[in-house]
Amino acid sequence: MGNLLKLLYRDETPKYDVFVDFENAKPSQSEMATYHIVQEVLKHSREILADLRIYKGAGNEIKVAIGNPQNKQSQSAAWEVVIPLVTKLREFYEFSKKLEQVVPHILWDLCSGPMTPMQHLETQQALVKQFAEILDFVLEFDDLKMTNPAIQNDFSYYRRTVSRLRIANQDNIENEDLEVPNELANRMSLFYAHATPMLKVLSDTTSQFVSDNKDLPVENTSETLGTMAKVCQRMVENPELCARFNHEDTSLFVLRVMVGVVILYDHVHPAGAFVKSSHIDIKSCIKVLKEYPPEVVESLLNALRYTTIHLNDESTPKHIKNMLQ
Repeated sequence: MGNLLKLLYRDETPKYDVFVDFENAKPSQSEMATYHIVQEVLKHSREILADLRIYKGAGNEIKVAIGNPQNKQSQSAAWEVVIPLVTKLREFYEFSKKLEQVVPHILWDLCSGPMTPMQHLETQQALVKQFAEILDFVLEFDDLKMTNPAIQNDFSYYRRTVSRLRIANQDNIENEDLEVPNELANRMSLFYAHATPMLKVLSDTTSQFVSDNKDLPVENTSETLGTMAKVCQRMVENPELCARFNHEDTSLFVLRVMVGVVILYDHVHPAGAFVKSSHIDIKSCIKVLKEYPPEVVESLLNALRYTTIHLNDESTPKHIKNMLQ
């Protein structure tokens, strides 16, 4: 592990010229158990994102209902539109809980045992691919959520309406009569209050994983994340490795995974991703992003600017801050 740490700060970049088959990696026998657990959850991720992309909200109906509080027809119209939307929001939240359950499985397999982080990446590519897909999902979900204020508006209206109905009916409304029972609504409200709710779930789960596994050195997890970021960086900047991609958008996928790893590391490591002692080679990560057209990577640069938590710390070198200005 110590030797690997030293490598992170040397120019021997070929050490990281490992091709992770993010397109077609298949699980080995030793990966199979965890792979199937994670895949059972991941198979729904595309559907979740598709539903979120077309989420339009009930802004017009809510506006009319609020403007006409005594008009029962307006109230009913808004309620009928909001209910299926809140059902979708519940599905999104419940998916986050499923991710919360499977992430420790994949972290254990990728961070425990006698292998180095590089050996994990080389020999457990199906699990690395799944972890990459989780990171990619988290980034896209949160980006869609941040740009859609209707989500919180709809849920706030739902909660206000339920509260009003409870008062009008002297609390005779039972939880089973509601699309979202009160206790669940409280948890969902906290979830959607975060600008990046899925990242919050992922970072909290990763931190809890480290806390729960006292016999597993903390460095194992941080070195694994750092090595994964370095491997992703080399995969997109090395023409020979890029030439092995079968699909044009795989390079962008690898870039998103690299950024996702950096952000996750920054959230779970006390010192963050930007200090000199970090296992993340943040300068190289930013440089490779800037080699792509701005319209392609601006959202990823913004993710580093606005969803990390240590960028503006005094310990962050000025040249790193300048690179992201």
